[in-house]
Amino acid sequence: MSEWTHRFSRINGIDVHYVEQGSGPLVVLLHGFPHLWFSWRHQIGPIADAGFRVVAPDMRGMGRTSAPRDFRQYDVPSITGDLLGLLDHLGAEKAIFSGLDFGMFSAYDLAHLHPERVAALIGLQNPFINWTEKPPLTLAAEAGREHFHHIHYFSEPGVADRDLDAAPRRFLTKVFHTLSGAGDYLRTWDHPPGATYIDAMEEPPPLPWPWLTETELEFYVENYSASGFTGGLNWYRVGDLRWRQRKAFEGRKITVPYFFIGSENDIDLAVFHGRDPLERFGQFYADIRGVRVLEGVGHMMQMERPGAVNEVMLEFLDTLR
Repeated sequence: MSEWTHRFSRINGIDVHYVEQGSGPLVVLLHGFPHLWFSWRHQIGPIADAGFRVVAPDMRGMGRTSAPRDFRQYDVPSITGDLLGLLDHLGAEKAIFSGLDFGMFSAYDLAHLHPERVAALIGLQNPFINWTEKPPLTLAAEAGREHFHHIHYFSEPGVADRDLDAAPRRFLTKVFHTLSGAGDYLRTWDHPPGATYIDAMEEPPPLPWPWLTETELEFYVENYSASGFTGGLNWYRVGDLRWRQRKAFEGRKITVPYFFIGSENDIDLAVFHGRDPLERFGQFYADIRGVRVLEGVGHMMQMERPGAVNEVMLEFLDTLR
């Protein structure tokens, strides 16, 4: 931690906070929701020690990066502009991008629109952008009429914001457990429409867990208590707009070198990417370099099994030297 350097810069019209360590080829680590740069705390040092310059930003709307209130400012051009602006600010022609959740989808967008700025991709958990016939919020609303559905709940302005801002510690503790290998997200679907996400999730065991301490949780609680959750929720609320914008490259394959690390207990791989997602990489990528699936962990893999994730990431990175 002593080697981490915190920086604040004006990029693409917003104030961006990022953490940097090391020198060498640039590796950018992109988090999702409800995460922060801190979700890469176990990866930054080992990757930097292996001879890379590592940068982990707080993504737009989260942590200490600006959080525009208008959800339309989280669309594909805005987020891609953030990443291009970050590369320019760092003086880098291109970078290796790795990410999880919304962070990885942002890297996929960048690889479609500006492949010349992407040296390679290392996807965690989220294998590709889904090409659906209906907009995602429409699909979520249809599911939300049958049972609780977190995307539909998040998409209604003011509802989730109020609930989560009132109980950040309770929400973060519950959602981190629910999405881990020890939790079961699908049990939230047993709850009726109108339930809150906090109420729909099971009670987690008391901290510390094998992969999360009280002090580490407090870092997330402190940041989201300060920023509120609206910025992160806007990533969901812009879903239909992004769906329309991505029509421009629907059906096109990403051409940069691609690696993937998944886990056997991840809800995204099990439910949200259709049947047999690992068998369909050829539909989305022209240059698949490696695919690995880790046992015994869930969606929070880079925190749940950091040693195993680091080993595979470093193996993949070494092939790119």
